[in-house]
Amino acid sequence: MGTKTVDGTGAGTGRDETAVDATEPDDATDAVQDAPETETETEAEAGKDDGPSGVGQGAAAVVSAALGLVSLTGGWLGTVAAARETLMGQLGTAADATVATQVKEVYGDAWRTSALWAGLFALTALIVGVVVLARPAFGTPGRTVQAPWIKSVAWAGVSLGVIGLLLAVLKYTDVLLGLPATG
Repeated sequence: MGTKTVDGTGAGTGRDETAVDATEPDDATDAVQDAPETETETEAEAGKDDGPSGVGQGAAAVVSAALGLVSLTGGWLGTVAAARETLMGQLGTAADATVATQVKEVYGDAWRTSALWAGLFALTALIVGVVVLARPAFGTPGRTVQAPWIKSVAWAGVSLGVIGLLLAVLKYTDVLLGLPATG
């Protein structure tokens, strides 16, 4: 086996030495060059097996907060349902009905329908937020870490859900902004 020399003279050991061109890699160099690529591929594959990225939890937390906000603002669905109930009340009320009956049928039922839809949105926001917060406890063992922003947004959804549910119950039971008394 010979040693590598650039000028081809050898190292002067007295043995027959063969000059090797320095631009051609030998087998040992190939093995060294292949090793980092193998480690890089292994690291990339390990990164893929880390488990879920938390995108679904983040999306659910945002949905929870959005539903909580909708429960406080009324939302399109609650507005349409209340308008429909108002129309049904107008159609179902006789022309000679008392003022109290007209107010209850036209406005009271619509008010309760709006409160009912707000309560449904609030309850959904509350449930989704609690599920997002409890999800790490039922996930992969050893992977219970949840991004802080996901927890914050989920807690916002839970908080808005609780507030929305409380307001919906108060609105539905006429404790908050009940119908006016009619003579």
